[in-house]
Amino acid sequence: MKAVGYTDGPLFDFDAPTPVPGPRDLLVEVSAIAVNPVDTKIRGRVKPEDGTPKVLGWDAVGRVTAVGAQVKSFKVGDRIWYAGDVSRGGCNAQLQCVDERIAALAPTSLSDAEAAALPLTTITAWEMLFDRLQIPGGDEGAGRVLLIVGASGGVGSMLVQLARQLTRATVIATASRPQSKAWVEQLGAHHVLDHSQSLQAQLAGTGLADITDAACVNRTGQHYADIVAMMRPQGRICLIDDPIEPLDIKLMKQKSLSLHWEFMFTRPLFSTADMSAQHALLSEVAQLIDKGLLRTTLGEHFGVVNAANLERAHDAMKTEHTIGKVVLEGFDA
Repeated sequence: MKAVGYTDGPLFDFDAPTPVPGPRDLLVEVSAIAVNPVDTKIRGRVKPEDGTPKVLGWDAVGRVTAVGAQVKSFKVGDRIWYAGDVSRGGCNAQLQCVDERIAALAPTSLSDAEAAALPLTTITAWEMLFDRLQIPGGDEGAGRVLLIVGASGGVGSMLVQLARQLTRATVIATASRPQSKAWVEQLGAHHVLDHSQSLQAQLAGTGLADITDAACVNRTGQHYADIVAMMRPQGRICLIDDPIEPLDIKLMKQKSLSLHWEFMFTRPLFSTADMSAQHALLSEVAQLIDKGLLRTTLGEHFGVVNAANLERAHDAMKTEHTIGKVVLEGFDA
């Protein structure tokens, strides 16, 4: 099968063996993929020691071509979407194995490219909102004020949508460019702050006195002191980036604030008892999309899956200026 990988340098196209599904696995013929910052982070940190090319990619839509002996939820021919397992081979390949507990039927109203933009960021955003920050759904969430730092990217775009559609929280997004500001406003943000300036200084302009929750997609270290100053006592901060600057957690003590990490690969990586929660949430989100309540966050389509196009996509990730998601579709003949 065709695949794209690396050893200790640039990405390259190569022929890889077809993977063999385990008992709970689905063998998937990949139709479309999306690229995420985690791809470039892993590429920079993980170097194959045995010379075998490492295949990246954790966002895919495809058709099930074979199932493991213990699979219960899917059959051959099902069109599914998933974000995969960081400890296994990625979706930058024509065929991939994925555990059925972290996959779901894809939304029928979206094309393969539109759907591929969503799984990883949807899982990340969902877990940030409901598992880490524990913002209640429906009317019970009224009174919560959520700040989303870096709201125009893939995760931020889903955070805005999920918070607006499923909770009564007030959503404050951050964006620094006119096009990214317009994007998060279209997705439903109540207020937009410019993260190139002090966030605390801009809060008064929203008419709000403080925030109860902060979801930090990027630049956590840059805004950490501001965020703590803006927080209501006993608030929660959740981050997914890797701050270069040390975070002084002592600043959180007086307000009894709590800090939470979100890593969407935790459940599959450790085969947690609640691993199937990702199947459930992707299934629910697919229904919300097909009802017209959520939209794709596809930003740019970079063409077919090959080394040259993936290199361009990785370069785009490093800018941190993408709006929505970068997607690739199909493989060279």
